[in-house]
Amino acid sequence: MLKLYGFSKVNTVARGHTRDLRVLWALEEMQLPFELVGLDHPAHDLSTETYRQLSPFEQIPSIDDDGLRLSESAAILLYLAKKSGRLVPADRAGEAQVTRWCFAAMNSVEPPLLGLMVHDWTAEGGGDKHREFLVGWIHRVLGNLERWLAGRTFVATEDFSVADILMAHVLLSGVKDEELITPYAAVTAYRDRCLARPAWKRTIEAYCARVEPA
Repeated sequence: MLKLYGFSKVNTVARGHTRDLRVLWALEEMQLPFELVGLDHPAHDLSTETYRQLSPFEQIPSIDDDGLRLSESAAILLYLAKKSGRLVPADRAGEAQVTRWCFAAMNSVEPPLLGLMVHDWTAEGGGDKHREFLVGWIHRVLGNLERWLAGRTFVATEDFSVADILMAHVLLSGVKDEELITPYAAVTAYRDRCLARPAWKRTIEAYCARVEPA
């Protein structure tokens, strides 16, 4: 059976925003059976040599699918989509668009959001010029996404896909100040539309009941 390595305990700030939620959400949408292996982050469960064989950078999530080991949330979602035949189109053109927007979520949208988050954690009141640059970068990215989403329900194709799981979760976990996203009505509506899905609601409810804050 597929094993998913996710958090059992994580620091309070990260709880509810961790990347194993992306895989948990996908598995709930796909209705695939799996075994959850919970890891305690404060107890350094991710820093063992055994776990490094699954995830070289000591990160969650990772999976072991009957010996096929994989880390990186986007790679896992694409693998599961192709394996199950769900949340990805069967035609090559549609699959290419989903792949493109998975990469866009990870490589175009997430970096400035994550950069601002790290800055605000570590700047201790300084670095105003750096923060101004990051905020400008975020507005450029969200402005481009706003234009793309005009008249679209989902980001890659007409149907909900793994690209939407990644993009919606990036927008949820990466935007710590709602004022950043408020000017972008289409982006906000898109994020909220994805997060209104019953599978996400079941996923986050089960996660919050299971994962302990540290």
